Amino acid sequence: MKQILKYTKIISGTFLAGNLLFTSCTGQFEKWNINPNEVTREQMTQDNLNTGAYFTQMERGVFIIGKGADGIGLGGRYQITEMLTGDIFASYIANINTYSYTTYHNDHYALYRDWYNAPFNDAYTNVMQPWKTIVDETDEGSPARAMATVVKVLGMSRITDMYGPIPYSKFGTSIQVAYDSQKDVYYQFFEELDDAINVLTAYNNTNSSKYMEQYDYIYSGNVGKWIKFANTLRLRLAMRISFVDEAKAVTEATAAVNHSSGLMTTADDSAILSQTSSFSFINPLWEVSESFEDMRMGATMDCYLNGYNDPRLSKYFRPATKDDKYHGVRNGMTNISKDAYKEAASGLNFEDDDPMQWMNAAEAYFLLAEAKLRLNIGTGTVQSYYEQGIRTSLASKGVVKEGDINTYIADAVSLPLSTYTDPNTNRGTNVASSLSQMTIAWEESATPEKKLERIMLQKWIALYPDGQEAWSEMRRTGYPGFVRINSYNNATEVASNELISRLKFPTTEYSDNSENTQAAVSLLGTGGDIAGTRLWWDVRR
Repeated sequence: MKQILKYTKIISGTFLAGNLLFTSCTGQFEKWNINPNEVTREQMTQDNLNTGAYFTQMERGVFIIGKGADGIGLGGRYQITEMLTGDIFASYIANINTYSYTTYHNDHYALYRDWYNAPFNDAYTNVMQPWKTIVDETDEGSPARAMATVVKVLGMSRITDMYGPIPYSKFGTSIQVAYDSQKDVYYQFFEELDDAINVLTAYNNTNSSKYMEQYDYIYSGNVGKWIKFANTLRLRLAMRISFVDEAKAVTEATAAVNHSSGLMTTADDSAILSQTSSFSFINPLWEVSESFEDMRMGATMDCYLNGYNDPRLSKYFRPATKDDKYHGVRNGMTNISKDAYKEAASGLNFEDDDPMQWMNAAEAYFLLAEAKLRLNIGTGTVQSYYEQGIRTSLASKGVVKEGDINTYIADAVSLPLSTYTDPNTNRGTNVASSLSQMTIAWEESATPEKKLERIMLQKWIALYPDGQEAWSEMRRTGYPGFVRINSYNNATEVASNELISRLKFPTTEYSDNSENTQAAVSLLGTGGDIAGTRLWWDVRR
């Protein structure tokens, strides 16, 4: 909690990072642009490290990781930007802490100001600004610029999928930056990915050497893997808009699938931020769960993984101290006893020196399964893609026995738990009507809608721990079903039994970029700047 309090004080006064470009206006460019724990611009110039060091800064900034000057991890920052947003909204985890400065907060769908300010402000400081610096120091054909642009699209796609309209195309052109509609942001994503993929492909076709290896902690400079990642990201974004803009989705998905380098196919292709002797951090998932003891498995995870006897259960979570079994906590509880639930419920199964997952190769197969089902894209069958997605997910999490994998994929009996049992009170709640009542085994005779639901349920399990992506897919498709938060009494902006739709625009934007922020509200359409207003691509629920 001390880490959260410290961080909320820091972010509450942060301006939009686009302002940072104009040092004559703010006079604080160096203070805000450079992490005090990174090398300075002068040092980078002297050592000829400009591009690489900024690229590393971007890799640290997509999911906040690192260590403070005191050697303490940045778990508090990660907790606010990831775990108290997408991770709880996806029902992956639940908050068991209470806070002296607010009673109701994001876990109750009652958004807390400093928490919903954080992801926005961090992204512009840690992703957009270093990307702009790299652009200023490279030409259009630079692989460094191309790689940085792929990282930027990944990072900012998460931000637009939290808020909707964001400042994007005009970033760096003025002190107060206008917002783009989410549709325009997505169209620019596709243009940028196309350009970046072309640049990287041209390099990869003529060079066998790695590029920027010493600064790249995802693929160690393997350009071929960066291309596969960029193609898979392009497919992810294409499917995101497929219900609202099918023609564009088909164009972009086809380009991604048909590219000569293809998509991610094996666990080795997964985008993983690795730890090395020269690049280390305290894994924030471990820090928040095991050091802070603020988060535990969510009730929805409890019902699905226990119901399916899923072999990933012990890979994802730790057995509860109280009884050595796996239990989740319902989101949105009030007056919760942290001391009771930290013993009764399951912590997250990460170690302090574990790497951080950006994207697992299993996602590519679930994207292909949906693309084949709905858009007839891809050369395989829907079933083959679906089953390969499960297979890749299990293998990447350490489930390696072929018999175990085949048994899970063929399970046509197991269903999610119909009753969620609180691990502290032992009180049971019937949740069958809230959850997707699907077995695991593929059913070719099922309706297209049921096939989609089955794909999305297994995709939701496989995406863990990326709650932001899981939350986006739940909003986009309506699947899978989830255990509703404990009470909607304090969720004044979200209708009862509904999933929260977005974060509100930061209060810092209303104070520092007021005219443009007010204009952005109109881009949201009906509903305005509230947590229940659906994003451009969220048209199906």
